[in-house]
Amino acid sequence: MRPVLCLLSVAMTLPAGVPTIDDLLNLKTARGAVISPDGRYIIYGVSETDWEQDTYLTHLWLAETGSGRTWQLTRGKKSESSPVWSPDSKWLAFTRNEGTGSQIFALRPDGGESVQLSKTETSVGSFQWSPDGKWIAYTAADKRPEARKKHLGDYEVVRRDYAYSHIWTFDVSEALKAPVAGTQRTRGTDYTVGGIAWSPDGKKIAFSAQRNPDLVQSSTADIYVLTLDGNGVQKVVGQPGVDNGPVWSPDGKFIAFSSAMGQVKLPDLRRIAVVGADGGVVRSLTDGFDESPSIEDWKADGIYFTALQKTEGHAYRLDPATSKITRLSATPSVNDFTLSKDGTMAGISISSASQLNEIYVTPVAGWAPRRLTEMTAAVKDWTLPVSEVISWKSRDGEVIEGVLTRSANFDATKKHPLLCVIHGGPTGIDLPQKVSGTRYYPTDLWAARDALVLRVNYRGSTGYGKKFLQLNVRNLGVGDAWDVESGVDHLIAKGWVDEKKVGVMGWSQGGYISAFLSANSKKFAAISVGAGISNWSTYYYNTDITTFTLRYLGDNPANDPAIYQKTSPMTNIKMASTPTLIQHGELDKRVPIANGYELRQGLEDRGVPVEMIVYKGFGHGITKPKSMRAVMQHNLAWFNHYIFGDTAPDFVTPPVPAEKETK
Repeated sequence: MRPVLCLLSVAMTLPAGVPTIDDLLNLKTARGAVISPDGRYIIYGVSETDWEQDTYLTHLWLAETGSGRTWQLTRGKKSESSPVWSPDSKWLAFTRNEGTGSQIFALRPDGGESVQLSKTETSVGSFQWSPDGKWIAYTAADKRPEARKKHLGDYEVVRRDYAYSHIWTFDVSEALKAPVAGTQRTRGTDYTVGGIAWSPDGKKIAFSAQRNPDLVQSSTADIYVLTLDGNGVQKVVGQPGVDNGPVWSPDGKFIAFSSAMGQVKLPDLRRIAVVGADGGVVRSLTDGFDESPSIEDWKADGIYFTALQKTEGHAYRLDPATSKITRLSATPSVNDFTLSKDGTMAGISISSASQLNEIYVTPVAGWAPRRLTEMTAAVKDWTLPVSEVISWKSRDGEVIEGVLTRSANFDATKKHPLLCVIHGGPTGIDLPQKVSGTRYYPTDLWAARDALVLRVNYRGSTGYGKKFLQLNVRNLGVGDAWDVESGVDHLIAKGWVDEKKVGVMGWSQGGYISAFLSANSKKFAAISVGAGISNWSTYYYNTDITTFTLRYLGDNPANDPAIYQKTSPMTNIKMASTPTLIQHGELDKRVPIANGYELRQGLEDRGVPVEMIVYKGFGHGITKPKSMRAVMQHNLAWFNHYIFGDTAPDFVTPPVPAEKETK
């Protein structure tokens, strides 16, 4: 039983089986596919909405790869995350929040209660079992001293006041008796630790670390090796740009890692690089691969990685001696990918336009995924649209792809409303999905009203190679707007779109592009700007990632005001005429809320219909279901009015019926 509260009554009639906003929010999703070293099991998480606690809960489920049997392993009012198998497959460790922060727990896959292993003063970050299964290494931030706060109250010295993360280890046999903190292995303020990896002999730990925890220091991440006997630390990679995610070779002689290969100033592809375990020359292995690979494992026959190729995700094997790359996956849209100890079996997840994310097991040789979950069954009675990848040419001739979603009964002889949804990033990407309206924008409900929905993979999106990634450098907003508007024109030219019923919306970078279109385009009947940038100067001086601005615009606003004027929506605010909804988290540090207030006032000064809604207690993303429901309802009501002609929404005093209990 759960309470259901409708925030806005929306005047519309939908066919039977069309999901409501609450249906979308209640949809359970599977994620992660961590295969046990012996290949017998796959552990994965299932997330669901807990309305009573106003949170999303994730519990662990187990699939037996032989029989295909699945069952729930953990329960309760707290989520579990980051499952890691012991090397002998007899224990499963994971993290759970225990009030003082995330702690490490373990349980046996064949049943029994979980056992708390760690007891730290701050939250556990990443962790790994040692190769012999006797030790666990983890990262945790230093505890801030309380004396200053007690005497002077609470304050923060900007970009100087940090809690550095360091490596700890503990003996698992001791922790099974009573939870422990263990032994601190690194310390100080020279760096803060990120990812960790045990050497095959268990005597060393490779790790990445950056200058301090500030996001603007991410490009200072280097690779280090900790020798446990004596706790000596050696930097083995110290080049400019991001170097992180270390993985040892099976013989312990080399370390592979993800590398920017010295690139700092421009958005660029990451590469797989290797270095000797004692340092030396860094060698890039994937210069010929025109996308960013993510290392998954290093086995005797090569380095395994995943990567996007346009709107398909695939698994690959890289020969470190020759740099030859072999694609393993024969099915598109591979998400998670983990290998058994001998490398013969893989746990994967696959999602597509025809199914929700499902967990599979497959042999690596002779790729043949066998499905273990039935998550898609939950929507078998839903009336859902269909999605396909389309392409068109932008204003400058660049080929742009997007995902077009339409009613299953789409009539190509009629003209339809069109809603454009713009992803964030800008290095995000939209892929075909079975259910698309599950975050901020209830697109499935609009498709049920015979609208088209276009998700544009504009220039700068990942999956399309280095040249495409850099096409919006010093061209943000401008080139992005070309890509969206040309997509609209492409569908209009087909005769499918009612030109008077076109809307656009997006969050973060998608919100910025929507704001740019609000001030620079007359194509749209309604716009929604979610956590969007309206003035790059305001943004540069206030965001927590100023380096992002420098990579795309090239300099700061004092030195190059022209590029900031060219790319800022506020520059042409006098041209604005489109009704615009602005949505923003109250505590947003990524895109500070001043951007929302500036756009709102600029539109109001012009007499443009505008509403701004501030979601209390949230940062850059809306992370609780009740507020997510509000975001979706607000967008639904806004576009239903301006695109479909429904009653204008009253966001101040919406009709709110009494709570009722429903199954």
